Amino acid sequence: MIKHANRRQFFAIAAAAAVATQVTPAEAAKISTKARIVIIGAGAAGTALVNRLMNRLEGAEITVIDPSPVHLYQPGLSLVAAGLKPASYTTSATTDWLPKGITLIQEAAAEIDPQAKSVTTEGGQKIAYDFLVVAPGLVLDHDAIEGFSLDLVGKDGIGALYAGPEYASKTWQAAQQFTEAGGVGLFTRPSTEMKCAGAPLKHTFLIDDIARRAGNAGKMDVIYASNNDSLFGVPIVSEKVRMLFGDRDITPIYSHVLKSIEPGKRLATFDTPDGPSEMSYDYIHVIPPQRAPEVVRQSGLSWADKWTDQGWVEVDMQTLQHLRFPEVFALGDVAGVPKGKTAASVKWQVPVVEDHLIAAIEGRASDQVYNGYTSCPLITRVGRAMLVEFDYNDNLTPSFPGVIAPLEELWISWLMKEVALKATYNAMLRGRA
Repeated sequence: MIKHANRRQFFAIAAAAAVATQVTPAEAAKISTKARIVIIGAGAAGTALVNRLMNRLEGAEITVIDPSPVHLYQPGLSLVAAGLKPASYTTSATTDWLPKGITLIQEAAAEIDPQAKSVTTEGGQKIAYDFLVVAPGLVLDHDAIEGFSLDLVGKDGIGALYAGPEYASKTWQAAQQFTEAGGVGLFTRPSTEMKCAGAPLKHTFLIDDIARRAGNAGKMDVIYASNNDSLFGVPIVSEKVRMLFGDRDITPIYSHVLKSIEPGKRLATFDTPDGPSEMSYDYIHVIPPQRAPEVVRQSGLSWADKWTDQGWVEVDMQTLQHLRFPEVFALGDVAGVPKGKTAASVKWQVPVVEDHLIAAIEGRASDQVYNGYTSCPLITRVGRAMLVEFDYNDNLTPSFPGVIAPLEELWISWLMKEVALKATYNAMLRGRA
């Protein structure tokens, strides 16, 4: 009976979500302005914002700078790396999501000059702005892992799903061999801030579950190397993960940060408080350190007293407005806030930046704030997940109280990830959610 009730509840939620994603809010009168707005990045954050701004502004000169012809649905990479979705599930054309009436420059930003209020592209174009939104995502510092390179992924037991669809697919090739042959599986995460901190856990749980379903539990030793003394940034969630690890004989090792690998020997070296530690593996999942792009780190927009090795943009954690250059905002992965490197966070960040930017154009103040909302559909096995939602203060903030318990492994939560999330994401890109 509970299962049938859950199905009814899910489809009620899904129907409500479908309506929400198809209905465009009633449009207020557009604001007439000649403001020059530059958005660096056409990922989830930049695309969602530009669509919303085009619905609000009349006459604005909006320029989007992004070199990639491909838009990447990053929440799908974990599913690709577990053989549950094809690589094509995560890709679409960047231009499919951008509105008419803007200028798209398909080059990378090479220089940001916040004093002169200009951005220069790699091709030498110099674009002046009245308002700048920095949303280029982050970069994966694979070179920081000695002995590792992307051409190793998929071979000799090496996976790296974060690197993109092709590499997520190759990760499954290596991981599948592990689920069949067994051995020692090492699952890592970096010491830096990172996008979707639940992804390393999802991959661990999924590969473990797939091996168990194949009857190979007795052949493997699954080890999760945490970068600190916790398994997740929210204490109550960390404790739940620890309990699940105990139930499934997954071994956590703490304060182990991957430093290097020797692919020929299948040997990994970790930095630990007690010095270097070597571990042999049959499968290793590598997630490198993550940082702001070089153009951001060299712009003078980064924090000077924290995250100095990573370069996140110095913004107010509630408004996402730069603390020294009020005409500059940051969104998504590159924003220097304590939480918020997920697509779900972007969904809540974008309306805040939109309102503050428009308030600045109109010469008024905005009272909109971002409370740090972050969501992680934490997959714990094929067909089950925990829908974990929280804020800056590590308070659980469930969207469906009484329907979806945040710390229970539920079929509904799995379908929210596997089915409903992409529709919501696409609606967000269109500026409708």
